[in-house]
Order: sequence, then structure tokens, then C-alpha cells
Amino acid sequence: MTRATIRSVHPVLPSQDVATSVAFYVKKLGFTLAFQDTKENPHYAGVRRDEVELHLQWHDANEWAAVERPMLRFVVPAVSELFVEYSATGVFHKGTALRETGWGTREFAFYDPYMNGLTFYADA
Repeated sequence: MTRATIRSVHPVLPSQDVATSVAFYVKKLGFTLAFQDTKENPHYAGVRRDEVELHLQWHDANEWAAVERPMLRFVVPAVSELFVEYSATGVFHKGTALRETGWGTREFAFYDPYMNGLTFYADA
């Protein structure tokens, strides 16, 4: 029997306003819009940069407290260059820094507008 191949994963990130999330990923992080369910007021969309595709899904404010926010880790061989690129876009919070970790990586992290955690790293 042939073993099935898993080719990629598309994480779904929660959002209270998908258009705002799309704008953040496109304008601040260099992604492009891959698709969205509607042109006006989308509730589901995908953004892509290089070989990474993220999906963004609307959640009602009444259920927002129960929606868990994921923490994503992106492998970026040129992590120092990406740090410089993103430092110019105003996405970092006060504690964002490019650092060496005890587990052998160089990485930096911050949150998107809806507190989904984004960490970008390379082996040190």
C-alpha cells in the first residue's frame, strides 16, 4: 500500500474583522491576498507569502472570549533580514527583539491585531 503524502498545512487564525487582518498581513508583513469569501466584509480569507498560506476566519464578539489564539512558528533561514524588514513596519511590541534562545535558535516574536502569536526563527 502506498503511503499518503501530506504536503502542507494552512493554519486558521481567528479574527474579529477579517478585512483588518488581511490588511495587516498584506501591508505590514508582505503577504498577498490568496482568496476571500466575499469582496466586501469577508468572513474567511487566505493570505500567502512564499510557501506559507494562512487562513483568517471571522468570529463573533459574543464568542470571542472562548476562541483560543494560536502561536505559530515560521522557519525563516534569513531571520535577521526579516527582523529588519518588519522593524520598519511598526508591528513590534515593546518586548520584541531578535534573540538567541537556549534551544539553539535566533528568533523574534510579536502578535497580530487579534493576538495570534507569530514567531519567526532560524537555527543559530
